[in-house]
Amino acid sequence: MGKPRGAAKRVGMPRARPQGNFQLAKTCIVSIIDDDASVREAIEDLVSSLGMEACAFESAEDFLSSRRVDDTTCLITDEQMPGMKGHELQRHLRAHGKGMPIIFITAFPEKCGYERNEQAGVVALLEKPFDGGMLVSCLRDAVGTVEHRCARDG
Repeated sequence: MGKPRGAAKRVGMPRARPQGNFQLAKTCIVSIIDDDASVREAIEDLVSSLGMEACAFESAEDFLSSRRVDDTTCLITDEQMPGMKGHELQRHLRAHGKGMPIIFITAFPEKCGYERNEQAGVVALLEKPFDGGMLVSCLRDAVGTVEHRCARDG
């Protein structure tokens, strides 16, 4: 099932952007957190194909210790991970004034704290395996929310 854990160590490093929509690439940084390298890489490829800058992390702790926390436009995070869980990361980010939209992904929706998090910037909860088109739609909604907020506040 994919590469062994730790085999791909491009944690927090943006992938090369495809030629195309440079406006999105300059303004949209999508951080992806999943302990499964194959899921992380697949989402990273999809996000990059949309012209957005994708930064992948193996854990919430890796993300929090990176330089990407402050410039992330949208966060895609697994809920069930070793160490800090997705909803715990969300609570930490909110407590520190980070209000980026969050897309949760999980193989265990019954264990996800999604209901209690619904009003706190959660764009969607996607159950693994999920359709790439659904993730693209959620990303567009999240980016649109951020762009609307920036236009309103700017």
